[in-house]
Amino acid sequence: MITWSSLSANEKKQALARPAMANSQQLKQTVGEIIARVEAEGDAAVLDYTRKFDCPDLASLVLSQDNIDALAAKVTPEVANAIDTAFNNIKMFHEAQVPSDIALTTTPGVKCELRFTALDAVGLYIPGGSAPLPSTVLMLGVPALVADCENKLLCTPPNKEQLIAPEIAYAARKCGIDKIFLCGGAQAVAAMALGTNTIPQVDKIFGPGNSFVTEAKQQVSQRADGAAIDMPAGPSEVLVLADEFANPEFVAADLLSQAEHGPDSQAILVSNSAALIEEAKAAVERQLATLSRAEIARPAMENARYILADTIEQAIEASNAYAAEHLIVQIENARDYLPKIKYAGSIFLGPWSPESAGDYASGTNHVLPTYGYAKNYSSLGLLDFMRRYTIQELSEDGMRNLGPAIMALAAAEGLDAHEQAVALRMQALKQGDA
Repeated sequence: MITWSSLSANEKKQALARPAMANSQQLKQTVGEIIARVEAEGDAAVLDYTRKFDCPDLASLVLSQDNIDALAAKVTPEVANAIDTAFNNIKMFHEAQVPSDIALTTTPGVKCELRFTALDAVGLYIPGGSAPLPSTVLMLGVPALVADCENKLLCTPPNKEQLIAPEIAYAARKCGIDKIFLCGGAQAVAAMALGTNTIPQVDKIFGPGNSFVTEAKQQVSQRADGAAIDMPAGPSEVLVLADEFANPEFVAADLLSQAEHGPDSQAILVSNSAALIEEAKAAVERQLATLSRAEIARPAMENARYILADTIEQAIEASNAYAAEHLIVQIENARDYLPKIKYAGSIFLGPWSPESAGDYASGTNHVLPTYGYAKNYSSLGLLDFMRRYTIQELSEDGMRNLGPAIMALAAAEGLDAHEQAVALRMQALKQGDA
């Protein structure tokens, strides 16, 4: 247990330090080589990497529509109903985010507009690994659907049978995604960013992944011919704010639900109650013994932090310094403290709001800034699948009214051509008025 008030400023930083992300020169070089090979060889390189890492017998990168339909049909009614429920809630929440265009007159005769339009082509990356992630398909596919992105494609690693999990196929079909490609890793990111004969080039790439995927997204986003990405990414994390009235079993469950993502996940409990911290630690051990993914969760919990604060206000100070991806607030009258909470990717208020709700079906998006980026990045939303642009239109009167100010500013900056572009128009107006 760490007593917050006894720490120096530097010790507080250390107490909230994240696990070091893989950022080795070797990783950068390997990913760079994969991208270069995909750029040079296209489909052949992507196929070769996919056969090496995922499916030795893969014959095609394309999952046919017949296979998508056949896989989707295998989903049990219970899971299909759950996906449908989550889809409806996520769609409702993102439809409420549709922006309104703006048009106003800033000076008589000067009209300015702000308009929004969907991105044309988006690439959705769904990791493979030990569990299918239909929830991530929904979190990426639903806003792409609501934004009305014309071209939506999905890349995910195939299994040994050259197929994908039925749940992923079902969720993709719900989101109107009919282009599914069987590839993962840095090679899939490179293919989406640069395009191949089979995989179309996209404007922006969304979705989580391992260190190779994360590094590939960073590298392609820095290329002029690459693609934009949703946000920087690091290991997943949760911080629980709890007081003496919190249920220690709930607190432990929330810490463990994050820890089971991976051994590098981080779980932090900050409380003003030493007794609650001790009870939660004991509950973690009891619950950990019952989990099927205990071998994954245990290393993460060995790096967990239990921080004792003098007051709830001091606990919130620690929370704001950490800027958690997921912030769970299990304190009495939790909503009253919202104005004091500055930084978090997503906030879960009260004892009945587990992280699992946002991960799956409440309606909010579970793609969130990690690694402290919640201080300057936002949770994924509809506007991430759109772009905004401006329009300005000056009438003759608008030029008469605004022209002198434009010319004065251009002259002050020494940009003669800018000044002349206005001066010529002002002269023409004077001649017309004469």
